[in-house]
Amino acid sequence: MMLTALGDLLRAGQRPARDLVVAYFADEENGGTFGAQWMVQEHPELFAGASEAISEVGGYSIDVEGRRSYLLQVGEKSLVWIRLIARGRASHGSRVTHENALVRLAEAVARIGSREWPLQWTDTTRRLIDDLRGLLDHPEAAEDAAAVNALIARTGHGAGFLSSTLRVTSNPTGLEAGYKHNVVPDRAEALVDIRTLPGEEDRVLEEIRGLVGEHVEVAVVQRDVGLENPFEGDLVQRMIDALHRHDPGAPVLPYLLGGGTDNKALSRLGIRGYGFAPLRLGPELDFPGMFHGVDERVPLDALRFGRAVLADLLRSC
Repeated sequence: MMLTALGDLLRAGQRPARDLVVAYFADEENGGTFGAQWMVQEHPELFAGASEAISEVGGYSIDVEGRRSYLLQVGEKSLVWIRLIARGRASHGSRVTHENALVRLAEAVARIGSREWPLQWTDTTRRLIDDLRGLLDHPEAAEDAAAVNALIARTGHGAGFLSSTLRVTSNPTGLEAGYKHNVVPDRAEALVDIRTLPGEEDRVLEEIRGLVGEHVEVAVVQRDVGLENPFEGDLVQRMIDALHRHDPGAPVLPYLLGGGTDNKALSRLGIRGYGFAPLRLGPELDFPGMFHGVDERVPLDALRFGRAVLADLLRSC
């Protein structure tokens, strides 16, 4: 959508009102180690003068009880990927043992995976909840976790992303242990994907270490910052205006992405990053549920809509 929108402008003999850096990075799904992070560290001069960035996972629509609304991503949670390493004593599988590394790991994984993290607020999530309460005429107090969860549930498929913006998530994603059916292993490992609210990384890691117990080591594999930018200013207003020119009257709501983008790396250069890849989607499509799933896709009409909105935004910038 970004490339075709730029192509539309250039073929029409038009130019954006200000200079743009168009950058496509490798390795975003691996934390950007060899992509955006490497470029920011090794070639910061390529981004000299850039003050704001537009990336993915924002500007798409959700169906809020029959009313199409758009989520504009103004921030994202911090990333902490850890490896759990449990150690024990190797032995024959027929023996009685109380030092089974796999059991120690399984207990730690279960505690982390079943941890119900409490509701937490940021400026963005408070604004989102207030806007949703007004949109849905939802009078319950915003401080009550049950009421907030009920409100988020009313956003339909949008709840798949929005529920994770209000709390820490800690999901085990990989296990490795053992090599033979009748051998108790002396080492077992697990991967856990943790996403915290910006600035909460150290506190959450300390709690995780308390959850796993004395026989399990916590090794940090990848760690990156969280972001939160104001839902205001010239660029934000231009993005909202561009959406309204193509979908008049549709509410535009701020949200904090539960995942992450290459904007994390760009923030180290003082560049404010927003997520704005506009998609007008039907109420039946579970867009958040398709991420990293089988047949991940969007309708062609949604791509055409995004191309037109982005071209409009570029003309106005």
